[in-house]
Amino acid sequence: MKTVKKLVLAAAVIPLAFASASAFAYGGKGEHRGGCQGGMDRGIFKKLDLTDAQKTQLKEMRETNKAEMKAKFAETSDTRKAERQAQHEKVQQLVLADNFDEAAANALAKNMVEKQTERKVKMLEKQHQMLNVLTPEQKTKFVELSKERMEKCGEKRKNHH
Repeated sequence: MKTVKKLVLAAAVIPLAFASASAFAYGGKGEHRGGCQGGMDRGIFKKLDLTDAQKTQLKEMRETNKAEMKAKFAETSDTRKAERQAQHEKVQQLVLADNFDEAAANALAKNMVEKQTERKVKMLEKQHQMLNVLTPEQKTKFVELSKERMEKCGEKRKNHH
């Protein structure tokens, strides 16, 4: 019976541990696919009166990024799987231990956040490259449209909660 309780506890705690690390890395909860996530929005780009050359350049950047991600995913699939398995085992050891090891939990959470941070920095670098295709006027308009979108999202959140 004791083993069953531990398994139930682990089944409940493990997803929370991963979700918490992800939330800390992103600074809280975010909206998904509702038009309120941060980052690049193609809808905004469509309103910037891009030249054909800019459209082509942005399309090439997106395609290059997509190809790089696919290649990286294919190359590191086994490695990532092994890392996820090792991470899962560490979490299980932590939550199933007789005594909670706060230092180990902190080290585990810091590792999760570091990996998330590395991915976020790479994403921001790619966004920076894409926005550097814009003229100063288009950048100004991009900022204005982004602010408008965030205000609308703020209103949606107020009305939703």
